[in-house]
Amino acid sequence: MPDLNCTYKPPPVKCNGFDPRAFRWAQTMRLAVEERAAMAVLNGMSEDDSPMCSGASPLLAVIGESGSAQSIVVSRILQPFRIPMISYFSSCACFTDRTKYPTFFRVIPNDDYQVKAIAQLLVRFNWTWVGVVRGDHEYGRFAVQGLMRELQGTSVCVAYQEMIPLLYNQQRALEIMQVIRSSLARVVVVFSAEGEMTPFLRDYMKQNITGIQWVASEAWVTASVFTGKEYYPYLGGTVGFGIRKGYISRLSNYLETVNPQRYPNNMLVKELWEALYGCSPSLSSASQLPPCSGQESPLKQHSAYLNTSSPRVAYNVYKAVYAIAHSLHNLLMCQPGSGPFKNQSCAQSDNVLPWQLQYYLQEVKFIIAGEEVNFDLKGDSIPYYDIINWQRGTSGNIEFVNVGLFDGTKPVGEELVIQEDMIMWAGDQNAIECTFCPEDFWSNKDRTACISKKVEFLAYDSLGIALTVISVVGACLTIVVLAVFFYHRNTAIVRINNSELSFFILFALTLCFLCSLVFIGEPTFWSCMLRHTAFSITFSLCISCILGKTLVVLAAFTATRPGENIMKWLGPKQQRAIIFSCTLVQVVICGAWLIDAHPYPSRNTKYERSKIILECSVGSTLAFWCVLGYIGLQACLCFVLAFLARKLPGNFNEAKFITFSMLIFCAVWLAFIPAYISSPGNYADAVESFAILASSFGLLFCLFAPKCYIILLKPEKNTKQHLMGKEKK
Repeated sequence: MPDLNCTYKPPPVKCNGFDPRAFRWAQTMRLAVEERAAMAVLNGMSEDDSPMCSGASPLLAVIGESGSAQSIVVSRILQPFRIPMISYFSSCACFTDRTKYPTFFRVIPNDDYQVKAIAQLLVRFNWTWVGVVRGDHEYGRFAVQGLMRELQGTSVCVAYQEMIPLLYNQQRALEIMQVIRSSLARVVVVFSAEGEMTPFLRDYMKQNITGIQWVASEAWVTASVFTGKEYYPYLGGTVGFGIRKGYISRLSNYLETVNPQRYPNNMLVKELWEALYGCSPSLSSASQLPPCSGQESPLKQHSAYLNTSSPRVAYNVYKAVYAIAHSLHNLLMCQPGSGPFKNQSCAQSDNVLPWQLQYYLQEVKFIIAGEEVNFDLKGDSIPYYDIINWQRGTSGNIEFVNVGLFDGTKPVGEELVIQEDMIMWAGDQNAIECTFCPEDFWSNKDRTACISKKVEFLAYDSLGIALTVISVVGACLTIVVLAVFFYHRNTAIVRINNSELSFFILFALTLCFLCSLVFIGEPTFWSCMLRHTAFSITFSLCISCILGKTLVVLAAFTATRPGENIMKWLGPKQQRAIIFSCTLVQVVICGAWLIDAHPYPSRNTKYERSKIILECSVGSTLAFWCVLGYIGLQACLCFVLAFLARKLPGNFNEAKFITFSMLIFCAVWLAFIPAYISSPGNYADAVESFAILASSFGLLFCLFAPKCYIILLKPEKNTKQHLMGKEKK
């Protein structure tokens, strides 16, 4: 094909060889015409004496084209003249649109049936991960669309879709081959014509890619050009749906009569001979080939030309001619008064019009070689396919072996009949069967054996060690702060800020830091139950203490107003009661969780099928979100009360620090929710551990860093007068 880059007038298409296969189809049509003498019926024994030649156009129907793309063009040209055409090899589903192709018929099944057959084949052999390659034309595009439609709702997934350019590009072809090589899909479905597949497969063999199970469409599954022994290591085992083979008794003898001796001046015959035998039949020819001696054998790539034992496309050509012959016969046998046209009239035998013949084509029904031939309202014929398997012949070449059939007349689900014991799969295997490995195993790189899956959890590796160090550092810092507060327990800042509640908070924070360690390591029965319950109870204890402190701060400043005595309701006993009651609610929730549906270790094989992720299943999702929700409720209440007390008097108003600490706490846990839900496997544990550590550090620094700063670095401000804002200036 020329370079169509639209920057200059394209040159004409160049021929790069003679196609004996297509020439055989043309000879088959000649044979069938001669057998029925269809033109003699219309024109008499001599065209010169026939009145038809002076009337209507002698072109009543066209047999062709082979490719769908070519048939689209020819059909559009013939449509204004209402001339019917019957294709023997154009299977594109696009031709079912009668508004676009009203005069189109075909004796090859519609691709909708082929993609249905291929989908059933993929499902039957449990090929759940496949690649798809198509040609750059309507045939390939419609076929892939149909296949994707048929695979919906099945277990088969398409790993990739690639397209071979119509103008063959080696660089693009190599990119497609790299996709095939690197993909885990070992089954490749190809909707392409023989023309594109020939250079593609030659380059494919040079890349030395093996182990691919090819599923071929009818356009190339019986192409004789691929029967050479050099193709077998790469294409052996190919399966596909081919046109149903037939039998034409006189075809072999008829083809033998097509030779230069009988047609000395026919250039087509000369080119055929040169392509078949690699020599020139004429001594006067300007051909660069050596002259034929008469002892030559057909070249191996064209040896199938004379093999007429199982014609397929040629048999379709044969059926197309007979369809026209039967239609003409029915037209000529019409009786006036019972005809199908206006006023029940018939066509005039000496002035037949193409649209009249089309009517009879639509209604024709006959049997040839035991097979019924007719057309539905869309011009399609009854769908039959042979299932073809490429096997090694005795001489090492590829032979097309029939291993089953697809009968479109059968009920849904019964169309496919396969003799599985006859199939030879890719790699010379007698049965390629995808079997699932046990749950704890995965297939090796070559997909020939099951190997143990990699086990993953939040271990003491780089991430686990980092979280452990942060946890221990946080706990140590908390203990240091606790020691500082205990040593300075009699100073103003410790006493004013309720030393008992401060010690409770520091104790709870130490537990919060340490409970993150439970999330690291291989999950066990006890560690799973301890993870969320320990975390939820310690955080609830911590927030309960902060809530109690917030109430005390709010009450202490409110009680300075005349007539109010709120502090008597918030003494040490009441504070302990508040902390105990608030924590008890969380303990009850956790207890119910452990009794009803406790967390347990689980093996997640769904996220990544090649790995086993050890994790703790929460058991009850409702209980898990309940404990988080309760902590969130406590934090929000704490935040609201502290926010109300943020403007109370004093140089050291702890409500401001509580407000800020609760802001950080809530921000961390609000960010945790989407991160936890979207994190896979062991990363979910890391996210939860990080949230615990981040919120714990936020509470530690916001609540205690300002106090430690005054205690250690500004002792002169550690007085009641300064803290209450009553020092003399």
